[in-house]
Amino acid sequence: MSVLETVTGKRPKLIGTDLDGTIVAHYGFISERTKIALSQAHQAGIHIYFVTGRPIRWMVEIKNNFDFGTGICGNGAMLYDFINEKVLEEWLFSVENQKEAVKRLREVIPPVSFATEIGENFHREKKYVPRWDIGADDPGVEKIEEAITGPALKLLARCSDGEYTSDQMLELASAAIGDIATVTHSNSTDSLLEISAFGVSKGATLAKIAARHGLSAQDCVTFGDNPNDFSMLSWASRSWAMADGHPDLMKYAKFQTDAHQEDGVAKVIERLLELPE
Repeated sequence: MSVLETVTGKRPKLIGTDLDGTIVAHYGFISERTKIALSQAHQAGIHIYFVTGRPIRWMVEIKNNFDFGTGICGNGAMLYDFINEKVLEEWLFSVENQKEAVKRLREVIPPVSFATEIGENFHREKKYVPRWDIGADDPGVEKIEEAITGPALKLLARCSDGEYTSDQMLELASAAIGDIATVTHSNSTDSLLEISAFGVSKGATLAKIAARHGLSAQDCVTFGDNPNDFSMLSWASRSWAMADGHPDLMKYAKFQTDAHQEDGVAKVIERLLELPE
C-alpha cells in the first residue's frame, strides 16, 4: 500500500507532529513543502500542535518558521505558546522522584550520568557530555543531586561512553523506575534517556488538550519517528510513522509515510486537506 492510499476518512480537526526527524531534518532544516502544507492546514481551521522533547529555548527555530500553532514541549511536560514565548501549563517531575530515579538508575546502569531541565535552565554533572547546549550550561556539578532544586521539565540520563544503547537503557530504566516516572528516548544512537513525571507523555498531554477542544482521538492525526512518539501514535486514530524512524514504530502507528527528507508529513497533510470535513 502506498503512502497516499492510507489517507482516508474525514479531514482531521487537529494535527500533532513531532519535530526532529519528523518535520525538522537532523541538520535543522524544515522544507518549504512542509511549511506550506502545515500553513494550509492551519488556514483550513485545523489545530496545529508541535509535540516535541525540546525545551523551550530550542523553540525559537520553530517560531522563525511558523507564525501559528502551539508547542507541547518536554515530551508532554509543558504547554507552550512559542509565538509569545509564554509557558501556559506544566506537568513537572518532582524533586523527590527525580532524586529517587537517579538513585535507582545508578544501581542498574553504573556508567550513567545525569542532567536536568529546570525552568529555562540546563544543569548537568561534569561527566555528562552534552551533544547540544555545549557552552550554554553552567560548569557542571559532581552529582546531579546538587542541582535538583526544583520540579523539572525532564531528567536526562546518558552513557557518555556509549556502553549501552538507548534501547538497552530504556529497557533497564523502565523496569527500575517505571512506577515513579515515564521513561523514553528520542534517538536510538545517542545512549540518552528522557525521563518525565509519572504519567506524563506526548500522548497523554495531546489527548488532554484535544479534549479541551471537544475532540477525540477520532478527530486527530499524529506523526512521529522515535519512542517518545509511541504514546501519541498509539492514541490517535490515524497516525503515521516516518519510514526512517525507530524499528518499533509500526507497533504503535497505524500507517507509515516517507522519510522526513522526502517530505513524508507534507505528503500526508496535502491529501488530508482533500478529504471532506
